[in-house]
Amino acid sequence: MKRVFLLMASCYSLVCISVHAQTKSLPRIAIAGLAIESSTFSPALTKEEAFHAKYGAQVFTTYPFFGVDSPLRQRAVWVPALVGKSLPGGAVTREAYESLVKQTLDSLKKNAPYDGLFFDIHGAMSVVGLDDPEGDFITRIRKVIGTKTIISTSMDLHGNVSWRLAENTDLITCYRMAPHEDAMETKRRAVQNLLDRIESGKGKPAFKAWIPIPVLLPGEKTSTRIEPAKTVYKAVAPAAVQPGIIDAAIWVGYAWADEPRNHAVVMVTGDDKEKVSRTAEQLAKSFWDARSGYAFVAPTDNLEGSLNKAVASSKHPFFISDSGDNPTAGGAGDVTWTLTEILKRKEFKSENGPSLIYASIPGPELIKKAMEVGVGGHVDGLAGAAVDARYAPPVRLSGTVESIEKGDKDAEVEVVVKVGSVHVIVTQKRKPYHKEKDFTRLGLNPRKSDIVVVKIGYLEPELYNMRADWILALTPGGVDQDLERLPYKRIERPMFPLDKEMKEPDLSAKLVPASDKLK
Repeated sequence: MKRVFLLMASCYSLVCISVHAQTKSLPRIAIAGLAIESSTFSPALTKEEAFHAKYGAQVFTTYPFFGVDSPLRQRAVWVPALVGKSLPGGAVTREAYESLVKQTLDSLKKNAPYDGLFFDIHGAMSVVGLDDPEGDFITRIRKVIGTKTIISTSMDLHGNVSWRLAENTDLITCYRMAPHEDAMETKRRAVQNLLDRIESGKGKPAFKAWIPIPVLLPGEKTSTRIEPAKTVYKAVAPAAVQPGIIDAAIWVGYAWADEPRNHAVVMVTGDDKEKVSRTAEQLAKSFWDARSGYAFVAPTDNLEGSLNKAVASSKHPFFISDSGDNPTAGGAGDVTWTLTEILKRKEFKSENGPSLIYASIPGPELIKKAMEVGVGGHVDGLAGAAVDARYAPPVRLSGTVESIEKGDKDAEVEVVVKVGSVHVIVTQKRKPYHKEKDFTRLGLNPRKSDIVVVKIGYLEPELYNMRADWILALTPGGVDQDLERLPYKRIERPMFPLDKEMKEPDLSAKLVPASDKLK
């Protein structure tokens, strides 16, 4: 019995040593990032609470591929710091930015060292009084974790890649679809690339090619649903799987911020210098050569023309994008100009007129009144224009409360008010409406409505599949689609399409120094 016991103890010790050795050999990888798309042409400001920051183990819930039993989760000791994602909006206050960055740096410092860092950002954050926030953020991270740690950066294709960001990251990629149906796939790819380079011992890529392209376009003109972006982006995946290449990416950039970094960019990483450079140049040339072909993803008109077409159409639901105040692109979300014009029209004065859903307008005071009278009661009050009143004052809504819903993460409270034949969704806080359940949970049926007006640019997949017809209304706001109306002062010029007769740019690859070679 004693011999059996000693044998069992010996085996147990060997197992413990084996498990310990295995755990010890796993790489330590941190996770951090802040994501927002913020317009400098909007008077709105974004505060810290808008980021809904997650800390420690909470971070894993952001990524489906990080489930407890997932293969990726098992391949490293993951050390989440802070990940925050905000609904697009105005520039981030300096106080909010500094607070979130400090919390991230404190966590990274506390739990160092690391073999790698998964850096999950959008790339279009604007901060009051600070240029290139993502470049600033990663530079400050480097001072904490050092230059040997491999950083793999995941981004939105509407983000911006400054030289500083390119220098301080090692592996970098972005979405290849707009709308961003491949968002989670991209983040997973960034993690996979990082693990592969650590596990193989290959480490940082030998070469990073960066090419700025003097083109600045809205996402609504570069959707991968249509040409030429469809073909331009179709070439990215094959380019990225060539021997000697780790990843390839094209960033459209973010059109509604006025900084020198705002323009298109191509980056390719890998170990084959000639192939990395040539691939980057090919992708950059294809994007540049197609510049005159980029067009809106849907027919466009001013608001009056859009409403005329919708009222006359026999195709229902007829969607209208109220594009200038799109909160998914950085609009304040409370511009009342479009809703004011809709309520003026005689077609919608009677409750028997064409049914129209308007999504949405913030109105905390009207919400309070609606909750007092309840469903079925009459409410009369003002909504909107608390943040952006440049185009129209608060709109007066006088109608019947059709539903009240509480608990939405973004809106907090939602109320449907029927004014004539218009069903206006009023929210406690701004919210984009891009899924069918956003409407049905309020008792609305967009599929049976004659017209649906949404504060959005290109329609997200569910709305796109629901539409019988669609037009993109060129309305005013912080994310105005008519870029020539925006007061750019600081972007690099010449810039297409603002400077249509510009000369051919230099699209040769610029090799970026490795992060551990920076002086």
